[in-house]
Amino acid sequence: MRKTYLKQLMLFSLTVYAACPALAYANTIRVERHVAGKNKGHRLEVTGTVSDNFGNPLFGVSVTIKETGNSVTTDKDGKYKISAVEGDILTFTLNGYLVKEVEVKEALLNVSLGESQKRQAATPVLYGEQSTVTNLQSTSTVYNTDLIKVPVAGINNALSGRLAGLYTLQSNGRPGADGTSITVRGNAPLVLVNGIPRDYPSIDPEEIESVTILKDGLSTVMLGQQASNGVIMITTRKGEAGKQRISLTAQAGLQSAIKLPKPLGAFDYATLYNEALANDGKAPRYTAADLNAWATGSDPIFHPDVDWYSTILKPNTTFSRYNLNTYGGGNSTRYFLDVDYLNQSGILRQDDERNTYSTNTDYKRYLVRTNIDIDITPTTLLNLNLFGRIQNGNQPGGVSASTAIFTTGTTLSNFGSNNVFSQLASIPNNAYPVFNPNGSLAGTSDYQTNLWGATTRSGYFYNSSRDVSADISLKKTLDNVTKGLWIKGLASFNTSVSENIIRTKQYAVYKLASTNPDVYQKFGVDGQQVNLSTNTGQSRNLFVDFSAGLDKTFGSHSLNTLLKFNSQSAQTSNQIPMIFNNLSARVDYNYKEKYLAEVALSYSGLNRYEKGNRYGLFYGFGLGWNVAKEDFLKDTKWLNALKIRANYAYTGNANAGYFAYNQYYVTGASYNYGTTPTSMGGIAEGTLANPHITWEKANQYNIGIDASLFNNKLSVAADYFNNENFDLVQTRGRNSALLGTAYPLENIGISRYSGVEFDLKYSNHVGNFNYYVAPNVFSLQKIIKYQDEIGRPYPWMERTGQREDQTFGYVADGLFQSQAEINSSAKIQGYNPVPGDIKYKDLNNDGIINELDTRALKNNNPIWFYGLNLGFSYKGFDFSALLQGVQNRYVYVSGSTEWAFQNNGLGQAFEQNLGRWTPATAATATQPRLTIGANPNNEATSSYWLHDGSYVRLKNVELGYTLPKGITGKLKLASVRFFVNAVNAFTLSAYDRVDPEVYGSGYPLQKVVNAGLNVKF
Repeated sequence: MRKTYLKQLMLFSLTVYAACPALAYANTIRVERHVAGKNKGHRLEVTGTVSDNFGNPLFGVSVTIKETGNSVTTDKDGKYKISAVEGDILTFTLNGYLVKEVEVKEALLNVSLGESQKRQAATPVLYGEQSTVTNLQSTSTVYNTDLIKVPVAGINNALSGRLAGLYTLQSNGRPGADGTSITVRGNAPLVLVNGIPRDYPSIDPEEIESVTILKDGLSTVMLGQQASNGVIMITTRKGEAGKQRISLTAQAGLQSAIKLPKPLGAFDYATLYNEALANDGKAPRYTAADLNAWATGSDPIFHPDVDWYSTILKPNTTFSRYNLNTYGGGNSTRYFLDVDYLNQSGILRQDDERNTYSTNTDYKRYLVRTNIDIDITPTTLLNLNLFGRIQNGNQPGGVSASTAIFTTGTTLSNFGSNNVFSQLASIPNNAYPVFNPNGSLAGTSDYQTNLWGATTRSGYFYNSSRDVSADISLKKTLDNVTKGLWIKGLASFNTSVSENIIRTKQYAVYKLASTNPDVYQKFGVDGQQVNLSTNTGQSRNLFVDFSAGLDKTFGSHSLNTLLKFNSQSAQTSNQIPMIFNNLSARVDYNYKEKYLAEVALSYSGLNRYEKGNRYGLFYGFGLGWNVAKEDFLKDTKWLNALKIRANYAYTGNANAGYFAYNQYYVTGASYNYGTTPTSMGGIAEGTLANPHITWEKANQYNIGIDASLFNNKLSVAADYFNNENFDLVQTRGRNSALLGTAYPLENIGISRYSGVEFDLKYSNHVGNFNYYVAPNVFSLQKIIKYQDEIGRPYPWMERTGQREDQTFGYVADGLFQSQAEINSSAKIQGYNPVPGDIKYKDLNNDGIINELDTRALKNNNPIWFYGLNLGFSYKGFDFSALLQGVQNRYVYVSGSTEWAFQNNGLGQAFEQNLGRWTPATAATATQPRLTIGANPNNEATSSYWLHDGSYVRLKNVELGYTLPKGITGKLKLASVRFFVNAVNAFTLSAYDRVDPEVYGSGYPLQKVVNAGLNVKF
């Protein structure tokens, strides 16, 4: 499978790269009748108006006669005039819009241009923008036009594969809880929304203008103690001057689970169960009559064969989202308003005839955002941003007949969909029927969780969370003092609260003990529904910011300065607020946009460190050279831009714990006092205090090249980074239990993160056929340089020098094939192997297999992440696709969905267990021999269960069609677009038995196939 996967990937890559130059050369080809001098008519003075899809005139559109190169530009009203010959081809070009070619047939020619992604003249950076020409920071940005193509609930899921330096992992598919974890160059980044710390991954893409990742230290150092881990910077949309524009999008689709476990039917299960008993030297459990009943299906009550996955799970379910946004304004006031509703259903079946409430894993979200800009005076700008969100989630009770009534102290993992999927992976098909002949829920003394009962008759959980935020800022330009000087003040507040409403209940299950008459044995009780509510989370965040800037040009010299102070107070539940104070500054300079320099620093403090040790100074600087602006390259037509940049930054990361510098005392053992013993609670010393704990630190280095070629058709960005993270907070490994309490967190560890990044985009057009190809790739190596670990007798056991996500275990050497092989091999400490057991390598050659033979199982090579975004548009049709993949990643499989007959023999068995070792299948076996319950040798952590987790996924694909302007104009509409798209459409993986992201007994990843309509007014 691995070879097939690699061949397919290589073939696809070669096809893409072969196609690009071919399409580029095709740009010179035209149908013969349009060649200059053929089929030409008389000369015309062609006039017209160029507008966007809303009918707004477009200024600065280049109108070019393709045959001669003569061109004009539209004025502020979108009008143009050009002398052409009938039959000429006019090319209309404007950055941010699709190129359109139109044949001249008459003197009046009005044209409408569709939007595309702009070549940005400015790059989003922390607290503002910088010219793309002079920017020295390492950043990557994705814009609204790409984000809205992905039918997902969380914006994190829309970023996969789009940005070099960013890696996403979706480890849960449950609606409302399917948020993707994100790392930037290997770290969990800080999230900023409009420059304010605020983690809102579940927002709709329609309200987002751009998402930028800040990757190197120079781009983040102004954040001080929050700078080391990178930043995800979300910028929301704003209003624009002009008439009101309205956009309405309605979409709906179907979701289906990807790669569910494949349990064995009852006959195969029973056959393998008897085999496992024989391997353990025990008598068979199932008779020939039992096996025949399962083979024929003749006795569904006493010999059930229930496919629980198809019984409990729907083959597909629905997804829908509706969005309405509008923007516009005049010279003094501009506005943007966005309203969004999302409804995502779960995949659990329900009993609608019995219940008046939902027991599915449903999720609903309501969003509203409004951003308003008001010019109070020509030099004073007021900005007000308001955001509100309501999220409602649902789950089944998920309890068994013997489960205790839910209380506020009960662990949620024992309830809800977590427990349903855990039981799905554990209960065999022959455990019990769904229902007894009298309609009651079936069960036994061993299996008191009836899965239908746990899903539909155990009540439900309902979670509701509410978020409100308000940002207000006032900016004053002071050109009357000195040109380019400005000041700004900002205040922001947001609050979040989450509540669980608990309506679980118990249910009884029954076993048909005998017939004629029917006699049932009862387990559990039919309880009353619990009626509880708990506050599961509450947070408040206050952020204030004051800044001043000066943007000046002195002849050939340009200087941009920024001075800023901000303070953040973040409180969670009843904890003491965490307060960050930060004074920072940035200066960037360039000479003729040719020689570039930037310096940034921060003096940052956190109240969770001891007084006198709360503040630190952080700094960074960068240099750059725009080579393409040198005189010796000025006549190089194919090179539009070439910039070399390098920077260094010393950054911090606050990982302080909860006031760890204080010594705390906790409840200890009880003591009896008095002649009549009375128990008194004791007090014990808690984890030792560390008054010297401080922030983690990093030395971050970055070298990069940016280039633009062939009239900006091809853009290239390449980076190399090397970051040393030190003073990492860890607990020392060389410790002693004689201390009597836990050791504190200390600044001990050192790690090195390094890698390369490549980001390319090629875009062009052949007539009205516009296309683009945008691959990106980056590597990441995370190596532990030092950690305070215990002394180990052999170097292969050491954690220092290994990758951070390393797995340590035994090195499997196949399966024992005979007793003679066992006798001649190293002895396994505490275990007597038999043929069919896993054989391990004796690394120290002492003749004994024990913990001294465990070693690192993964190689230390970098992990490679890549994405390929491509698309085209032609005559109203548009197509886009996104491939995302990972190389040199690992998947470790274990537990109830991998090993047969877990839980002391009560567990399930799966298709892969058919590949177990037997004397007859010794040469082809893919699994060790079967046993009942846990096997300490075969289930030990080892390379046997570690697989290549490399994969490539068709993450997103979309096909759209926009109605011609002639039709929408008659309907008094700006545009009408129909589209179909999909998420997680197809996956190729090196180890294809499980999904590479979600495997085991978790809620499965979902594939979404979606269709929708967008109407602009």
